[in-house]
Amino acid sequence: MLAKRIIPCLDIKDGQTVKGTNFVNLRQAGDPVELARAYSRQGADELVFLDITASHEGRKTFTELVQRIAANINIPFTVGGGINELSDVERLLAAGADKISVNSAAIRRPELIDDIARHFGSQVCVLAVDAKQTPQGWLCYLNGGRIETPHELFAWTHEAQERGAGEVLFTSMNHDGVKTGYANETLAELSQKLTIPVIASGGAGTKEHFRDVFLHGKADAALAASVFHFGEIKIPELKHYLCAQNITVR
Repeated sequence: MLAKRIIPCLDIKDGQTVKGTNFVNLRQAGDPVELARAYSRQGADELVFLDITASHEGRKTFTELVQRIAANINIPFTVGGGINELSDVERLLAAGADKISVNSAAIRRPELIDDIARHFGSQVCVLAVDAKQTPQGWLCYLNGGRIETPHELFAWTHEAQERGAGEVLFTSMNHDGVKTGYANETLAELSQKLTIPVIASGGAGTKEHFRDVFLHGKADAALAASVFHFGEIKIPELKHYLCAQNITVR
């Protein structure tokens, strides 16, 4: 079994880290640079930075903030939000990002995935998917969960993989911030259907939830925000617990 990854996520709005429930009711969670530095020291395997209102507000990700975070960490760093063209990818990689996450722009123009993979390599391109379980199945949403699309989760992630995406970051909007566990059944199906790594997001509340997402959800990595930001779970303790459960972590 490949070593599993633990990934804190910084959702950024107006230059500050925020966290909500089901994508609404955002509250402040601290200074992103300080949080990033702390996570790097605590043994996080990677860090994800998402400028959550960039697409909705029609602007670019905060380059200067990306530079400041990159200067303070020594772990792989994924950046997303408002990335619409290759020049955005180039700008953020130059600012210190290791990988780029695309979501809304990729749904609107899927060729963006091909372009990123061709120019920078699949390892740089992370497809982020915000999906909600509806009567029509798992549907993908645009602009930070604001706009429903006809794109179905399994079909869309498979297409993205074929186009060259190197990883899928799947956030269950039904589970986001609720802290009752990840969407393990759906994650397991996703992991089975794809050959690229799947990062689970949405639902972490206890150490057991991380155990379950790896054992039952078959995820390659688990992303979480509020449980780390507010000190409910400490990363070194979480890794120690997972090792005791015979789960290989980095």
